[in-house]
Order: sequence, then C-alpha cells, then structure tokens
Amino acid sequence: DIHREPDAVRARIGLVTDVPGLYEQMKVTAYLNHFGSIYGIPAAERTRRIDVLLELFELDTRRNEKMAGFSKGMKQKVALARALIHEPTVLFLDEPTAGLDPLAARTVRELIVRLKHSSRSIILCTHDLDEAERLADQVAIMRQGRIVACDTPTALRKAASGEVKVRVEFAEACPLSLEELQTVQGVNTPHFFDAAYADQASSLDGHGQAMALEYSTAQPKVVNPQILTRLIAASAQVISVVCETSSLEDVYASAMDMSNNQQADDATSLSEAKRAVPSEPSERKG
Repeated sequence: DIHREPDAVRARIGLVTDVPGLYEQMKVTAYLNHFGSIYGIPAAERTRRIDVLLELFELDTRRNEKMAGFSKGMKQKVALARALIHEPTVLFLDEPTAGLDPLAARTVRELIVRLKHSSRSIILCTHDLDEAERLADQVAIMRQGRIVACDTPTALRKAASGEVKVRVEFAEACPLSLEELQTVQGVNTPHFFDAAYADQASSLDGHGQAMALEYSTAQPKVVNPQILTRLIAASAQVISVVCETSSLEDVYASAMDMSNNQQADDATSLSEAKRAVPSEPSERKG
C-alpha cells in the first residue's frame, strides 16, 4: 500500500523521466554505486549489478567518466541503469525519448524492448503514438487524469473503425469500371487514382486511366477474394494489395471525441436535473 508502506513500494519501483536529473559531476560508476547503497544493496552485489548494467547499456568504456560531458542519449542510458540498480518489479518511464535526436531515441527504444523481456512490468507515458504502438502490449488513452480507452493496439484500432481500407495497385490500368466493382456486396466508397500521385488522390472513373483502386469494407475476408477474382478474370495485372486499419492517432481522436460527447451529455443531464428540483419557498418574516 503506497500510503501505509511507502518504503516497500519505493523498493519495488524504478523511475525514468524526460529530464534525467543526474549528479553530473560524479563518475558513472560512483553515481550508480551511490544509489545502490541508498537501496541497501551489499557492496559486492552492487559491483556485480553495476557491471551487468554498464554492459547492457554499452556504457562500460565510459564508466570512469563524469556525466557532465555526456549527450542526452547517454544520460538517459545512465538514468535507466540507475532506475534498475535495485532490480524493481515495476518500471515507470515518463517520456524517456523526449528531446532526443532520432538515433538516440531509437537506441533508448531498443533498450526498452530488451527490458520488456525481463521479469518486470513497464509503464510508459508518451505523446508519441507511433512509439506507443511499437513498444506497448497494451495502450491506455487518458483524458484529464481518467482512462477513456484501454486495450491492445490491434484491438483499439479495430474498435475505432469497423472498416478496413484496401488499396490495389496495377501494373497497367484497371480493366474494370467502378460500376462493375460496386456490384460486389460490402464494397464501400470505391475510387480510382494514379498510384504515382496517391497523396493527391485525384479520382479517376474511366477505363484505361486508373493505376490503383481503393475501397473500404467491414468484411475484408469476404470482399477481397471476390474483388481479386473479378480483377483476375478481367486480366488485370495486380502488383500489390494492401489492407490498412485505423492508426492509433485515429483511435486517440475517436476516444477524445467520445469523451467530449460524454462530458457534454453529463453537463446537459446535470443542468436538466437542477431545473427539475423545485426550489424551497423562502420563509416569510412577520
């Protein structure tokens, strides 16, 4: 219990924030040894753990250097080693890659992936949705201190949109028309465009023009085979088929919209409830 047993809780958790907060005039080994002693780790065991952590984070050759001259990425490595010196069962990472250059951020993410396979729970706070999708087994989206959505990245993406976007690209123009493709039940909003200018996505609807087809469907396992069968029967030269589900950015936007709508409904209900309660008559004096 964090209120009745704060020391026992601290012994089981590690913390790394976006600002490492190191004692930068200390050397790496001395710094880690200092924190190991605070946690009551015997000297011989401290030495062993420090050696293991320095090797894990590729800091062994810098062990006797002061941290003041380290890059931010190097400092984050030391902060991770400090957070793990007492072998916590829960590790909190608060924006650990914020402000890092791309290479340093990638290094820290790779270290987090390695730590995932150790016997501990990792709770990562980040505004980088791509980072959350790559690193997390479960994602919780929070708004004003409350969790508004929580599940695996795959489940969240699926829940955000019941439909999958499908893109089919051709080596030569598609031989079928939109009218012919729309006869397949379950195909929604099909349109043609030139694959070389996909960002512009200018719609094309005539024969002999379209190099790519895009449509949405809630039943890709049923619809896609039917579409491909028709294309192949028409001698279409299909070079790729890509299915795209919602991104975590879409999930986040959807969760925020739902939360805003719920707040608006709650405010309306509260206002109506207040109007429904009759006010007590004031007492007459006299």
